[in-house]
Amino acid sequence: MINYRYSRWDGTQNPFNFDEDDIMEALSDDIMAHGDVNRALRNLFRQGMPDDQGQRVDGLRQLRERLQQQKQQQLERYNLESLMDDIQEQLQDVIDTERKGIEDRLRDAREQLEHAGDDSEFLQAPMKILEGRAQQATEKLDNLPESSAGQIKELSNHEFMDPEAQKKFQELLDSLKQQMMQNFFQGMKDAIQSMSPEEMQRMQEMIQALNQMLNDRAMGDDPDFEGFMEQYGQFFDPKRPSSLDELIEMLQQQMASMQSLMDSMSSDMRSELEQMMQSSMDSSMMQDLSELASMMYDMFPFDDMANEYPFMGDESLTLDQAMELMGQLQSMDQLDQQIQSVMRNGDIEDIDLDQVEEHLGEDARRQMEQMQELIQQLEEAGYLKRKGDNLELTARGMRKLAQQALRELFSELKKDRIGSHEVFYRGDGGEQTGETKPYEFGDPFDVNLHRTLFNSVLRNGPKVPIELNAEDFEINRTEHLSQTATVLLLDQSRSMGMFGSWGSAKKVAMAMYWLIHSQFPRDYFYLVGFSDYGMEIDEQDLPELTWNAWVSGTNMQHALVLARKLLSRQKVATKQIIMITDGEPTAHLEGGHVYFAYPPSYRTLEETLKEVKRCTQEGITINTFMLESNYYLMDFVDKMTRLNKGRAFYTNPNELGKYVMVDYLRNRRKRIA
Repeated sequence: MINYRYSRWDGTQNPFNFDEDDIMEALSDDIMAHGDVNRALRNLFRQGMPDDQGQRVDGLRQLRERLQQQKQQQLERYNLESLMDDIQEQLQDVIDTERKGIEDRLRDAREQLEHAGDDSEFLQAPMKILEGRAQQATEKLDNLPESSAGQIKELSNHEFMDPEAQKKFQELLDSLKQQMMQNFFQGMKDAIQSMSPEEMQRMQEMIQALNQMLNDRAMGDDPDFEGFMEQYGQFFDPKRPSSLDELIEMLQQQMASMQSLMDSMSSDMRSELEQMMQSSMDSSMMQDLSELASMMYDMFPFDDMANEYPFMGDESLTLDQAMELMGQLQSMDQLDQQIQSVMRNGDIEDIDLDQVEEHLGEDARRQMEQMQELIQQLEEAGYLKRKGDNLELTARGMRKLAQQALRELFSELKKDRIGSHEVFYRGDGGEQTGETKPYEFGDPFDVNLHRTLFNSVLRNGPKVPIELNAEDFEINRTEHLSQTATVLLLDQSRSMGMFGSWGSAKKVAMAMYWLIHSQFPRDYFYLVGFSDYGMEIDEQDLPELTWNAWVSGTNMQHALVLARKLLSRQKVATKQIIMITDGEPTAHLEGGHVYFAYPPSYRTLEETLKEVKRCTQEGITINTFMLESNYYLMDFVDKMTRLNKGRAFYTNPNELGKYVMVDYLRNRRKRIA
């Protein structure tokens, strides 16, 4: 029975860990297909990958989808048109309170007059004044405009008779002032309600000083930011900016939030809110704020930061809640832009982890932290190194990819009916096959003890001691591994990439490179790529090799010329060319120039077959693996195999590796015992 122990997560454990080899395996297919480590990393960041515990770590694409869902939920929850309802309700409460206050004062005055007795004569005059004032106030309330902005403007000049109504109206004005100032200064939200007239005057002086700083910046002068913060820094608590640029960025964000709110409203509603806020401020303050807004927009436009949001829900919002919501939506948009940028350029360090946690939670932050550390892991493991602004594979990274390619191909061989790959054990007589044979004079004396003893028991019966005769001895059958020189011709023409064959072909090249270097180190291996020209490729450049997207042509002739020259350097018994292609020859060299024609010209086919004949005369076998079955290719390969006596295989990209590896291994072995 297995016992498990659980403990509460305390923030120090890391549930998401990546193994460096697993990361390289996740990158390998992309590197094979495109030859670009940086592109492969970008795709990995987009898609995510499993960690070492099998849990899926979301990539940027999933992160963005979750962010968009969060945003959509907010838009489907709230009704922005209800924003004015709250203000209208507050205004109606002020009006109702004032009406009731007028009625209460009249009732109290009349009751006092009734019980005044002899003093009633002296109270008649004040009573008439009170009734006249009450009548004027009531008429004004009866004739208030329908719009909230108009009501605020009229009530601002109204002489309230009820102290409670006056208090409520002042609180509403303070709230509107708060929102107006929050349009510019986030930190003032809570302070404005308790500001005295003197403090309000000081705030206006701060705005004027800020306008002067911006004007100095516009004129090319150096503003005294330190002096400004020393005098007015308390207005920006608790998040004081450390520079004028940081202050400008804060102002931009706040003004963009307000602009987003305005843009998301209907035109009538927007106009009414603007008038309402203007009515809540005195004219000199409005002038200073307008100057600030104008300079900010002229010097630092924020159009790209302000977005219109289509609200579709039913839940009501206050103006304060709407401004806060706009800030959240804009923060989501900023994070979304960061994610899109990283998906394009791969600079995952640019993701703001605080914003990720704010909108998507702690797990998302931890996953992004792991993704940000991924490149450092690969560098520390020695698989990647920096070259300028880019990353590239090290020699160790190249070997790792080659090992993975070989392991992947052999794992497929074990599953496939073609046959499994033999494991090689070195010995004096070559490689053991698993078979035995009776010992003959001259054979290597590599005795198979099990078969030898079995033969004695079979001949003499089960008795001890066991007697051995010469005919009982059996030895292990071995194979001689002849030294081989191989050139792999890899078609880099446009069709290899366009039709999805390139990644599989390159994986075969990587696997063969590692197989020969690790298992057959005395063999020679060369790689030649060809499209319009043939070109020898250094093994170290193999991981970043890719197909030729911009040039037409499949120049087998030049590739065969290069292969023949490379093989002529080696004095070995077995020389072979393995060619992987998806198209017939459509180009050849004449006088150092390339001639291209499609469909293939007779001249190109003739020159290519001439080179096949030269290879044949020099004892070079050409084995061709075709990834297409069109008439021109099959007809040409048929002529080539008749001329060269090599083999031709038609396969698809998914099966290519198995065919190439099995053919290579089987045809470099011969029995010697």
